Amino acid sequence: MSQPDQTDTKKSVSWFKKFQYDKNRDSPGDTRNVLLIVVALIAAVTFQAGVNPPGGVWQEGDRPGRAIYASQKRAFYVFLISNTLALSTCILVITSLTYRFPFHFEIWVATASMMTTYASAIFAVTPNETVRFRYLLITASGPFVMRCLFHIFKKYRVGKNESQT
Repeated sequence: MSQPDQTDTKKSVSWFKKFQYDKNRDSPGDTRNVLLIVVALIAAVTFQAGVNPPGGVWQEGDRPGRAIYASQKRAFYVFLISNTLALSTCILVITSLTYRFPFHFEIWVATASMMTTYASAIFAVTPNETVRFRYLLITASGPFVMRCLFHIFKKYRVGKNESQT
């Protein structure tokens, strides 16, 4: 079997490199705008998936309005936890990137309302016996807790390094 040509590898790496972030070429404002667009799209998709779960909801029978997908417990857990983690991470990034922007308080109110709407939709379509909601609450708060811990750790390390010098 022959080895790939070195020039082919260099072309593919250089092609990809054009799209990577470069602090000498890309302004912070443009980078923030791109991140906000990407995160808003991910938030919209995850919100919609939570409100209208894959497979839809039962229309008749003993479980009307409940997610059909919930009949597969493990798969539904994976879906809910992954979806909730993605949405809460997006909300964290949106609120972080818009910090000290005009209408920042209104953005906080809107995102908190969106998370409340998401939670109520999850509660509405999920059969009570299928999901333990404390796992979803822990998952939703995970990105915020991790960000706070990173911030505290960073302050602790900076304080410790200054005291040693």
